[in-house]
Amino acid sequence: MIEIQIKEPGGPEVLVPIEASIPEPGEEQVLIEVEASGVNRPDVMQRKGLYPPPPGASSIPGLEVSGMVRKLGKGANPDLLGKSVCALVSGGGYAEWCVAEDKLCLPVPGSISIPDAAGIPETFFTVWTNVFQRGRLQEGETLLVHGGSSGIGTTAIQLAKQFGATVYVTAGTNEKCEYCLKLGADGAFNYRETDFVEEIRQKEKNGIDVVLDMVGGDYFQKNIQLMATEGRLVQIAIQQGYRTELDLRNLLMKRIYLTGSTLRPRTVNQKAEIALELEQKVWPLLGSGKIKPVIHSTFPLSQASDAHQLMEEGSHIGKILLIPKT
Repeated sequence: MIEIQIKEPGGPEVLVPIEASIPEPGEEQVLIEVEASGVNRPDVMQRKGLYPPPPGASSIPGLEVSGMVRKLGKGANPDLLGKSVCALVSGGGYAEWCVAEDKLCLPVPGSISIPDAAGIPETFFTVWTNVFQRGRLQEGETLLVHGGSSGIGTTAIQLAKQFGATVYVTAGTNEKCEYCLKLGADGAFNYRETDFVEEIRQKEKNGIDVVLDMVGGDYFQKNIQLMATEGRLVQIAIQQGYRTELDLRNLLMKRIYLTGSTLRPRTVNQKAEIALELEQKVWPLLGSGKIKPVIHSTFPLSQASDAHQLMEEGSHIGKILLIPKT
């Protein structure tokens, strides 16, 4: 098979296609013939040498795939054989064949094409566990998402609206803001042109209940300023730095909850609990077409470097996919 390896830490050009043996599924694993794989920010960080795979994970980048289950490992769910699935994986997605845990394989929703389904697992697992489990977003509450036009952002907008929340987002261009509004956001603010803190304060006098932040840096203090009493700030990335200053008085007076998480290092059973909730509460929405993954563009697997270049330029809206067979 063809897989993409990271020749050495560096820019997009270090992603190179090579020939490799098809992997064998282990216990309670399946082998998927990949129709598409998602490109995500953690892949970029891994390529740069800043986000090493957890112990036991493949060194090949790629955290989500879709395709057909062609082989079962010992003890794997026999119902999966021959089925089209999308799967969350801890690595190995940038390849023509990929091994996945059977508990982390979900059926391709009826309204979604098999390739497009590769854009579901990483973002939907991330949004569900951070916004709804850790952030405890409830109907009637407000959510602020930084990076509203990203794969995470477009997913968070759709899910939060379906569950009855008011949603605000920040994004870097007017085009991205307009797209977020069309997707259902109640307000979208170009952080390059407006003071989003002041704009949101004008709209939400009582503050924001849940903030989903991928930025870090000086956004931390801005988030705290915007939080409602008993608000929850969920940090999932630190694109603009991991150090900041905090006036603790706001934390105390508002009784703010601070939390954060990463998905990749969690155990299979922990991820399986998220998968179960998604299948029960979110898959019906995907199947009916009420929500969908937003796909910006696709690249042949051999052009993974071009896909990474696009992601780093930041002009995309939604997901970028790699297609092994074109």
